[in-house]
Amino acid sequence: MADKINQSSSRDSAQANAAGGAQGSSVQQGAAASPGNAAAATAQARGKRHIQMTQTPVPKLIVTLAIPTIISMLVTGLYNIADTFFVGRISTEATAAVGIVFPLMSIIQAVGFFCGQGSGIFASKSLGAGDEKSANEMVATGFALALILGLAMTVLGTVFINPIARVLGASATMMNETKAYMHIILIGAPYMMAQLVVNNQLRFQGSAIYAMVGLVSGALINIALDPLFIFVFHMGITGAALATILSQLVSFVLLLIGSYRGPNLHIHFKNVRINRRYLLQIVNGGSPSLVRQGLNSVATIVLNTTAGALGGDAAIAGMSVVTRIMMLSISALIGFGQGCQPVCAYNYGAKLYTRVKDGFSFVVKYSTIVLTLMAVILFAFSGQIVSVFRDDPAVIAVGSKALRFLAVVFPLNGFNVMGNMMMQSMGKGAKATFLSSARSGLFLIPAVLILSALLGLTGLEMAQATADVITFAVSLLIVLPAVRKLSAGEAV
Repeated sequence: MADKINQSSSRDSAQANAAGGAQGSSVQQGAAASPGNAAAATAQARGKRHIQMTQTPVPKLIVTLAIPTIISMLVTGLYNIADTFFVGRISTEATAAVGIVFPLMSIIQAVGFFCGQGSGIFASKSLGAGDEKSANEMVATGFALALILGLAMTVLGTVFINPIARVLGASATMMNETKAYMHIILIGAPYMMAQLVVNNQLRFQGSAIYAMVGLVSGALINIALDPLFIFVFHMGITGAALATILSQLVSFVLLLIGSYRGPNLHIHFKNVRINRRYLLQIVNGGSPSLVRQGLNSVATIVLNTTAGALGGDAAIAGMSVVTRIMMLSISALIGFGQGCQPVCAYNYGAKLYTRVKDGFSFVVKYSTIVLTLMAVILFAFSGQIVSVFRDDPAVIAVGSKALRFLAVVFPLNGFNVMGNMMMQSMGKGAKATFLSSARSGLFLIPAVLILSALLGLTGLEMAQATADVITFAVSLLIVLPAVRKLSAGEAV
């Protein structure tokens, strides 16, 4: 087996050198024929990127791409935490209201990631295979589709805001806060979705720095605007929502500017092709993200509704705080995985299969080590961590217990998340979608309903940890056979 793997690795390296050399040679000829030409310069930069993506040692390449995405995810996670912190200074009802609207924001993000990862994965694989025309058409199509879907959500959400708030789990005591926050968030839906599309497309092209600048700038502005609008201008929860959509607008503009820099594919509406071919590719690549975040929204609604029935607004607030804490805790893991995704997609498109396997093994190993260390901290200081966001004994009691359950199984997320991301990056939409739906839908929702019925509030607090364990077992069955094929230099 070792000989076979070594032969495959040598074959991959030879293919990479041939592809990179051929592309680099043609680029140099083009540049020489028309010195100073912007198109030639762009083509040369893309040739260099092809060589980088297919020949750089995998660990070094992943770390290079992952550092900007980890920073992006950590800062975005800090923004979510800061938002919860500042809103927590208003009231328990306001904290619960933000938790109630969170599923709607997750749906906005889900659609953005659906269009962005679906188009980004296809564009990355097309670039790896040398098909730049299809890549250009796909990035424009994904962007346009997000704007259309975002506008539809703004209109429908505004018209049906009252029934939506009730379905999300808003009680009479928090209805006004919920609607005030939701109404403003809906205004920003089109460009919030579109900026996620551009962000993902940049990442999958290997331009993690541009993606980072856009996201981090928006998050930092949000953190600055929150206290200004909430406390200085006395706008309360409305101020928190306004800070969110203004900062997202800044991110959108910066990311769009970044897409026109360097070797990145430029978005032109003349390239939009909303046809069967591209829509199917977006569905194939983007469905795992859509299903994962969509089911996260449904699961959060079920979680909030059950928490409200068992423990009122304090229980909803406690579970909401834990959700934000876990988002921050897992943000670095997601950023690490996002650094590996373009490596997987690009090299799978270039038929360099052992590089895909090497990338997966690298990120699983180191993410599990880091998650284990974080789990110890979360378990040991659960009460103190929750109290930072809402110093209410009832909120702390619920939140700290749920956080400890999650900390016990936290290291399993390394394999769960990375396995899902690898399958998605290779374009294995059906398997990746199943893995995405496993934790949030197939296992979490039944766990919430069954365990809360059997054990009350304690059952609710342990439901997410239970879903993580079952998801790990299922992921092993699906991901390990794929890894064995990649190790042998074969397509999955």
